[in-house]
Amino acid sequence: MHAAVVTTFETAPEYQEVPTPSPGPGKELVTVLASAIHPRVRAQADGTHYTSTSELPLIPGIDGVCRTARGELRYFVLPDTTLGAMAEQTLIDPRRSVALPGDVDPNVIAAVMNPAMSSWIALRRRVAFQPGARVLVMGATGNAGRLAVQIAKRLGASHVTAAGRNPAVLAQLPALGADTVVDLARDWSLVSEDLVVVGRDVDVVLDYLWGEWAALALKAIVPARIDASQPLTWIQVGSVTGAEAPIPSAALRACDLRMVGSGQGSVAPRDILAELPELVREVSSGGYNIGIRTVPLTDVTEAWAERTTERLVVTPSR
Repeated sequence: MHAAVVTTFETAPEYQEVPTPSPGPGKELVTVLASAIHPRVRAQADGTHYTSTSELPLIPGIDGVCRTARGELRYFVLPDTTLGAMAEQTLIDPRRSVALPGDVDPNVIAAVMNPAMSSWIALRRRVAFQPGARVLVMGATGNAGRLAVQIAKRLGASHVTAAGRNPAVLAQLPALGADTVVDLARDWSLVSEDLVVVGRDVDVVLDYLWGEWAALALKAIVPARIDASQPLTWIQVGSVTGAEAPIPSAALRACDLRMVGSGQGSVAPRDILAELPELVREVSSGGYNIGIRTVPLTDVTEAWAERTTERLVVTPSR
């Protein structure tokens, strides 16, 4: 069979012929239909993800859509493995997968599930999210951030503020559920004024940026709180602008600030798997907006070099 293969963390995966893996206890050989290139997969392929090991070669891809030998369509999530999803075939644990409707578009499921899962899991498993809560999405112009705006509204948020650095994408977000937008690409004095207004009564922050932006935002939001005893839950989901943030100590003392992370390790695998069926139903129902472009597995090296707002979905060239 053929697969995308990482032979060094310094270069993009290459299309190569590899042995077909053999199924074993609890492992089922399936045909892969679609698997997306998203930040988690890029971090896996360049060795920078916090779960990464030095084991090479590896086939990247942590999730996707497959067809089983019985003809069943399933969405699957892989454990940490060197036999990833970007191959004509892979091994899955059926317990880490969920059946899909027969008429679903595999490319849509592959594109949407991982970025949607970030905010879905964060709001359903990391906080006691209440309908009517006010939400701020930091990094709302990425694919995961755009979906976070939509998911927060679908889960009952009364007000969603979308903050991001891409004005063109920000302009689209009110149609997707954002009540307010904050353009982080402007001068900081203007951004700070907007965050002061938002911060007065925001309940939950979904942070895909971290780095210096988290510290700057907290410096604007915390002093602006109308009620310092009102809980402010900051959920760290991604680190697009930096892996470390210089959080001011006063922010932790001046209000009821609760900082948690949401990701692999902070949520038990059984809890993530428990959320998959309902999230699949949500995504399959339609109404979630995300730009998708498919690329054949043969073109994976070229696709890896692209930096686009579209979600690239790799499809086997069979």
